[in-house]
Amino acid sequence: QVQLVESGGGLVQPGGSLRLSCAASGRTFSGYAVGWFRQAPGKEREFVASLNWSGGIKYYADSMAGRFTISRDNAKNTVYLQMNSLKPEDTAVYYCAADSRPVHMMAAGSGGMDYWGKGTLVTVSS
Repeated sequence: QVQLVESGGGLVQPGGSLRLSCAASGRTFSGYAVGWFRQAPGKEREFVASLNWSGGIKYYADSMAGRFTISRDNAKNTVYLQMNSLKPEDTAVYYCAADSRPVHMMAAGSGGMDYWGKGTLVTVSS
């Protein structure tokens, strides 16, 4: 079993930045693709970004590409999401996920992930 714990959410003004972290415990991320999803109030959970085990293959949702950067530190069992130029529409609960399937599966949707975190709230507001 892998336990995922997100942190780093909070209130930020439009145009600001946040860095989310997702720490794994229980066992390592070894071999797992990792990713971030988000869910805004009244909306379905949507894909944000994903990264394969080596970090060499990344996927981003179109609306986040160029503003968000996903990275991982396998030695620390931690994955990060750097979010810049935040907009009010980025307000959501952000979830970390890990999956043993190929990394492109995350970009296809949130179904079937092996592990989920409980989420961290990001609020973008002035």
